[in-house]
Amino acid sequence: MADLHDHDHGHAHHQGHGHAGHGHGHEHGHHHAPASFDRAFAIGIALNIAYVLAEGGAGWWTGSVALLADAGHNLSDVLGLAVAWGGASLARKPATKRFTYGLKGSTILAALLNALFLLVALGAIVLEAAQRIGDPPVLAGLTVSAVAGVGILVNALTAWLFARGRHGDVNIRGAFLHMLSDALVSAGVVIAGIVIWATGIGWIDPVVSLVIAALIFWQTWGLLRETVELSLAGVPRGIDYDRVAAALLALPGVTRLHDLHIWAMSTTEPVLTAHLLMPGGPPGDAFLADARDMLRRDFAIGHATLQVETGEDCVVDC
Repeated sequence: MADLHDHDHGHAHHQGHGHAGHGHGHEHGHHHAPASFDRAFAIGIALNIAYVLAEGGAGWWTGSVALLADAGHNLSDVLGLAVAWGGASLARKPATKRFTYGLKGSTILAALLNALFLLVALGAIVLEAAQRIGDPPVLAGLTVSAVAGVGILVNALTAWLFARGRHGDVNIRGAFLHMLSDALVSAGVVIAGIVIWATGIGWIDPVVSLVIAALIFWQTWGLLRETVELSLAGVPRGIDYDRVAAALLALPGVTRLHDLHIWAMSTTEPVLTAHLLMPGGPPGDAFLADARDMLRRDFAIGHATLQVETGEDCVVDC
């Protein structure tokens, strides 16, 4: 049999020894590392801490319980960003004998925690809104709107810092959605504050909060489902299992395929293992290189292990 291991550690290519008619080939290719968002995390955390202090001070000065409550909610943003940053930082730790993949899976845990944080925050928003519908508070509409307007800027700017990474990294998308959701909440507070100031209708504020909470839940549910799937070693979204199987079967000399597994090492790095039945054996080193390049080019799978089996090697019902 022959094995192909395609890692993204950037090692030089080397060819293993052959014995008993079987060869072992190892292909190591360089895979582009995901962009670092350290600066975005640092700026986002600093902005949100400053805003929490400012909003809390404004709430204490004006006697607005709503502003004090929102300051507490925005404090959860700092925690969410810190968790996402911690996951991204741990993922860069080198592999060890204990953690042979390194700590790349920490990005999946961070994204899952962020999704749970969002759901808890949504629960608090809905509970508070439900209580305020029956007994609308008297709000200083323009003051609340002005403070919330600053919140839109802070949260939207922080979300923008993560916008470019939200499609390729679930962990970064968790941070992005967390900040975007708060920008929407702040926008709702601004609108409600202006309407209350103009009309005196107090129940507008909790109703707007419920509408925004429903919109955020729709996004958060998708994030939660995807992170749970990754935690359970599901095939990452964006990779079609059947297409990968068909592509491997289309390789020259491959007649059958079994034990194809695709899962996520981290929120940005899918992993693949498969057994290929090749009665005539692999057609030389070019087969390993072509298989590596095909998986990386067509499916962005940078870490693959393929076991090639000839007829006598296939000990299971292939």
